[in-house]
Amino acid sequence: MAEPAAVSSLPREVREQLAELELELSEGDITQKGYEKKRAKLLAPYVPQTQGVDPALQKESRPQMPVPSATPASASSSSSKFHRARSGGARDERYRSDIHTEAVQAALAKHKEQKMALPMPTKRRSTFVQSPADACTPPDTSSASEDEGSLRRQAALSAALHQSLQNAESWINRSVQGSSTSSSASSTLSHGEGKGTSGSLADVFANTRIESFSVPPDVTATTSTPSARPAAIDLPPSGIVKGMHKGSNRSSLMDTADGVPVSSRVSTKIQQLLNTLKRPKRPPLKEFFVDDFEEIVEVPQPDPNQPKPEGRQMTPVKGEPLGVVCNWPPALEAALQRWGTTQAKCPCLTALDVTGKPVYTLTYGKLWSRSLKLAYTLLNKLGTKNEPVLKPGDRVALVYPNNDPVMFMVAFYGCLLAEVIPVPIEDAGGQQIGFLLGSCGIALALTTEVCLKGLPKTQNGEIVQFKGWPRLKWVVTDSKYLSKSPKDWQPNISAAGTEPAYIEYKTSKEGSVMGVTVSRVAMLAHCQALSQACNYSEGETIVNVLDFKKDAGLWHGILTNVMNKLHTISVPYSVMKTCPLSWVQRVHAHKAKVALVKCRDLHWAMMAHRDQRDVSLSSLRMLIVTDGANPWSVSSCDAFLSLFQSHGLKPEAICPCATSPEAMTVAIRRPGVPGAPLPGRAILSMNGLSFGVIRVNTEDKNSALTVQDVGHVMPGGMMCIVKPDGPPQLCKTDEIGEICVSSRAGGMMYYGLAGVTKNTFEVIPVNSSGSPVGEVPFVRSGLLGFVGPGSLVFVVGKMDGLLTVSGRRHNADDIVATGLAVESIKTVYRGRIAVFSVSVFYDERIVVVAEQRPDASEEDSFQWMSRVLQAIDSIHQVGVYCLALVPANTLPKTPLGGIHISQTKQHFLEGSLHPCNILMCPHTCVTNLPKPRQKQPGVGPASVMVGNLVAGKRIAQASGRDLGQIEDNDLVKKHQFLTEVLQWRAQATPDHPLFLLLNAKGTTVCTATCLQLHKKAERIASVLCDKGHLNAGDNVVLLYPPGIELITAFYGCLYSGCVPVTVRPPHAQSLVATLPTVRMIVEVSKAACILTTQTLMRLLKSREAAGAVDVKTWPTIIDTDDLPRKRPAQIYKPPTPEMLAYLDFSVSTTGMLTGVKMSHAAVSGLCRAIKLQCELYSSRQIAICLDPYCGLGFVLWCLCSVYSGHQSILIPPMELESNLFLWLSTVSQYKIRDTFCSYSVMELCTKGLGNQVEMLKARGINLSCVRTCVVVAEERPRVSLTHSFSKLFKDIGLSSRAVSTTFGSRVNVAICLQGTSGPDPTTVYVDLKSLRHDRVRLVERGAPQSLLLSESGKILPGVKVVIVNPETKGPLGDSHLGEIWVNSPHTASGYYTIYDNETLQADHFNTRLSFGDAAQTLWARTGYLGFVRRTELTAASGERHDALYVVGALDETLELRGLRYHPIDIETSVSRTHRSIAECAVFTWTNLLVVVVELCGCEQEALDLVPLVTNVVLEEHYLIVGVVVVVDPGVIPINSRGEKQRMHLRDSFLADQLDPIYVAYNM
Repeated sequence: MAEPAAVSSLPREVREQLAELELELSEGDITQKGYEKKRAKLLAPYVPQTQGVDPALQKESRPQMPVPSATPASASSSSSKFHRARSGGARDERYRSDIHTEAVQAALAKHKEQKMALPMPTKRRSTFVQSPADACTPPDTSSASEDEGSLRRQAALSAALHQSLQNAESWINRSVQGSSTSSSASSTLSHGEGKGTSGSLADVFANTRIESFSVPPDVTATTSTPSARPAAIDLPPSGIVKGMHKGSNRSSLMDTADGVPVSSRVSTKIQQLLNTLKRPKRPPLKEFFVDDFEEIVEVPQPDPNQPKPEGRQMTPVKGEPLGVVCNWPPALEAALQRWGTTQAKCPCLTALDVTGKPVYTLTYGKLWSRSLKLAYTLLNKLGTKNEPVLKPGDRVALVYPNNDPVMFMVAFYGCLLAEVIPVPIEDAGGQQIGFLLGSCGIALALTTEVCLKGLPKTQNGEIVQFKGWPRLKWVVTDSKYLSKSPKDWQPNISAAGTEPAYIEYKTSKEGSVMGVTVSRVAMLAHCQALSQACNYSEGETIVNVLDFKKDAGLWHGILTNVMNKLHTISVPYSVMKTCPLSWVQRVHAHKAKVALVKCRDLHWAMMAHRDQRDVSLSSLRMLIVTDGANPWSVSSCDAFLSLFQSHGLKPEAICPCATSPEAMTVAIRRPGVPGAPLPGRAILSMNGLSFGVIRVNTEDKNSALTVQDVGHVMPGGMMCIVKPDGPPQLCKTDEIGEICVSSRAGGMMYYGLAGVTKNTFEVIPVNSSGSPVGEVPFVRSGLLGFVGPGSLVFVVGKMDGLLTVSGRRHNADDIVATGLAVESIKTVYRGRIAVFSVSVFYDERIVVVAEQRPDASEEDSFQWMSRVLQAIDSIHQVGVYCLALVPANTLPKTPLGGIHISQTKQHFLEGSLHPCNILMCPHTCVTNLPKPRQKQPGVGPASVMVGNLVAGKRIAQASGRDLGQIEDNDLVKKHQFLTEVLQWRAQATPDHPLFLLLNAKGTTVCTATCLQLHKKAERIASVLCDKGHLNAGDNVVLLYPPGIELITAFYGCLYSGCVPVTVRPPHAQSLVATLPTVRMIVEVSKAACILTTQTLMRLLKSREAAGAVDVKTWPTIIDTDDLPRKRPAQIYKPPTPEMLAYLDFSVSTTGMLTGVKMSHAAVSGLCRAIKLQCELYSSRQIAICLDPYCGLGFVLWCLCSVYSGHQSILIPPMELESNLFLWLSTVSQYKIRDTFCSYSVMELCTKGLGNQVEMLKARGINLSCVRTCVVVAEERPRVSLTHSFSKLFKDIGLSSRAVSTTFGSRVNVAICLQGTSGPDPTTVYVDLKSLRHDRVRLVERGAPQSLLLSESGKILPGVKVVIVNPETKGPLGDSHLGEIWVNSPHTASGYYTIYDNETLQADHFNTRLSFGDAAQTLWARTGYLGFVRRTELTAASGERHDALYVVGALDETLELRGLRYHPIDIETSVSRTHRSIAECAVFTWTNLLVVVVELCGCEQEALDLVPLVTNVVLEEHYLIVGVVVVVDPGVIPINSRGEKQRMHLRDSFLADQLDPIYVAYNM
């Protein structure tokens, strides 16, 4: 029930009257209805005032309310809900389980003082909208607890009341909530009534919320929605040009959010997250050493103050002897024969119809005759005489619905009489059940006609073969299909022996289903022990609410029933769902002496008891609570007793018992003597329990567990407690362990599983020294507990629910109960919570999954989640790793309505749980990370050098062929400049075609011969002089689409002495994103003029452009479409080769815009090196599919053909978007031997043509001519992509050796290129952990945490590289990781910046080694990490070949926890975790790791990714993810080279421009 919004604001007398009302209700002096009426009347005058209060505040103020039962969902209000009489005499107040709810409230109040604000996740609206089918159907156990028991911590049943009581104040509450939620964009489902509330009220709420408990403002309302990924755009950062700076700027940029306003809403959340994370972690991190070579995962050290067991070793406890009763039958079948022939009219079993009315009673005579008929049919009528289908000892599946006990009982006894072994199973279909049937060798299934009709059939009417099931023959056992046995046929009933009688199935913690075999003698002995313990007498009536196919329902209701000629009334689950009170009514109507129930049934009866005032339970001498072993059953029993004592229920009749499939009935409380004192309770310290020690709780009542006993050991049995793990060592008397039982009445084995059987059914306990105690084998029960005073047995949990975290043991049921004690009614369904542990990063981690109510608002859910975390943390001292809420009705169910834990866990790990809310807390939970690495004070470079010499290691350097020795033709001597080469070619070979440009259809749209190129260049030169009035040395921006116009403009600039700057033209569809980059390069390069086409010229001056930049300030724009036929007065010749030839501008992946200066000497040197490496000459053709704007792509497109005279076939990469076949078909058609492409082109072909290889063959595409296919890149080679490309297209002739990569950087655009001669590229596997420590450790293929690296082509002629420590600038040894430094004739001559920062120039372009380089060579720093390794191969020079491996760019690396991470490694791990991750990018923000993933599946899967991403990064990289952002495909920006622009992504994230589907802030 909703509390009034602010009780504290009411006048004092009203508050006193309210308190008095509460008291009357709790004393039972007033009915609930009367109470509500009076209360509504009292509050009526104050309703308008309470309307404006934020529900969030309301919720906050509840626990401190002056009214005694102010916490609506808590057990303390149970006093009011079930007229509890105050004079409860026999039971001491402190034993009531309400204590637990109080504990939770106290714990939360304590946290409240700390004012902890968790950043609330950001969610796009559509994600949260539940599928309409589910939205309105609450789960079938909505108000109750699940069938498996375990979930009842308090007796508060307000769930149902909540739904039924719609009084004035609850609607006020709702409308208030509606308005508040609708104001926020992150919450989605506004309440029906609240839709029309005014916006102003909503705004007030939004503000109060922030002030009141700093829930962060909402981040979802975005300003701009990025369109689909535009065709490869280079995006520089917002604002500043980082002219050139590689290292120093970054720290300061990080602090100012790099041009992002710091008040950004995302940053607020991250700030909040950081504040939260600053709170101390628990347990405190212990010190552990760091070996510099390996990261040591911390092993939790035992706490020296932890409680240790101090008692003596326990001795096994014996039950009373099994009495010898003269008339006990020699076998259970004999008992059936006796009653069936002598007492044929006595009722045996009554079945109910759906309404709960008795519909059929099976008498003993009928049971006997029908079982006989079935036995006869099974043995004689199924096959032929010579080949019977069944032989005695065969196993048979019994598939009967839960509402048909009669047919089941007949089938069960029919099998026993036929000496075949029945295996009762749940409804058909489960795959794991198939495993059980297979392991039991079952070929026959018995079922009813109705059930058979309901099974799914194939087209021709056969029963469907269920997944994982063996082939079955189905037999219908309805009477009309059975043959009457001949008079002379009698079943063989021998005295009970050790042969199997039946097999009971059990599901293990992992979800596998096993069959526990029960022998005939054990079945008989168990019935005898139960008869003695429960004191059954002939003819008694018992009511059974349990599943009659297994466990206590089978043992009491089907077996012991026949042993003692009892009459069982069976109440099926389906009846209980529609009429929860039906079992109480049956007890009343039949004056039943015994009832078999679970706590759930007690709950349901209490919920419904208002409908039935006149029932009497005085006939009950035993109310057997079969999940009484569940620690939280005590509250259900208490609440039920307090409610039904007035209906004649005797306190001593409540008999909890403990059972397990293996040990059968472990212990049961015997019916008490009226008036005798009830057994006491154990109040245990939770902390002690987590260490497996029994301590009476004294210190903190918040963390106490109250458990009731489950009576004494069974007659004829013996019990001991052994340690749960390791050898079965007997526990001490004050220690918790696994209960083991030895008696004739227990399971004998898991059918067909000999190995597991030995560890469970044949346990010989040992003492502390390891020697066996006695000869008697015990059976492990799977229950955890101890034997208390007076040999009473106490159970504190199940082995299956055991969660061992950092060496401490927690019980899943306890955690569920704590979760439920947090006012859950509004948010989640009581009975629908699953708790399990997953193994992540060397420890178990706790996961809590609950079903959320469809009407729960986003804020409510998040509030509940954060409070659950606090409560569990406070009470159990353990962190929850992940808390997930899923939509109603979506958790996998067991057949009787409980939650299927193992399947839920499987869904969670597979990423198919589809939560609608999730909260991960890795920062709080993961305390075993290695210590952050401390950088050691550096060893000097000289010592490193000496160390290497001593170790016999060579210095890591490598070089290409020596240019001096290679005599080139006269070209080099004659022509120093490229302009001279072009002029010479125009004269010598005027009609030799240099360039061919193709369109998307593959047709040639434009060609250029040597003469045409020369002529056009002259015209452009003259225009520059005449129109542009430019002088030599002026910079000119060339703005052209990829093509031949760009090339002619370039040479035109050189002819006139201007310096060309090639710039990618803006994208007409996304001017706002692309034009600023153009503008920036124009400004930075101080361009005097822009050369472009008419179309682009119009675009630059258009109104759209004016919206993005100031179009009035463009320099002179000249269009070169129609040029006058005019030659320049003269062609410019530079005075020296060191003069500037062109500027190369490029945006790096970190968002830096850098321009480098290329001299004429460098241009000639570069072209010459490429010509030699690739053996280019005028009769050759090469195909280029690259962007021609910067780096090696520009050099290959514009310069090489003119220098070497070969023909270049130009394929603009954007044409591939409309024709994927273009590049490969061109290569095939022209029989190209050498082709160059980018990673994005290769990826496009791999993804787009991967499944069309047959079509390529049909088109006649053949790649066998290709000798080298080179990927032009400035990054670590993408081995997996090149491998899949080679593999895919090997079917159309591509050689596996053809594909290779280049390596270049800003300081030197071409350092490596595979070329035609020289050994194939080599690969190595390196250890990822060592790379983080800046070391290289080579490992074998398949080693864990290994990374495959490939050599980046061969070093070009004239190039030398050395590997240097970036800090000390000293040279490193072979196979050591360091920065790659380069020396070559074609190194750029410096950065082109606005401010000529000399120190930076010197540091990056003209730097010397600090030690050991005699010649004092000038080196350029590439900014890339890599290593050189000498291989066994021979280079062209005859020396051994030195391979250069590039690991990654220094300024991209993430420094986290003192280690260096390359983003690509983390991204590779993340991309592998789920099929729906299309792309992924990572970056850091204020030391938090942010992972952005593109979701290509449906939005429901968005939240599945959060735990998977967190797990994999933790497991493989030892890092905790701070924020997981799930976005649409195409959001991660990628530049023309196919590289991710992570910094641009970071800026968009912080500026809140990503329109994410979901943002999860990990705690």
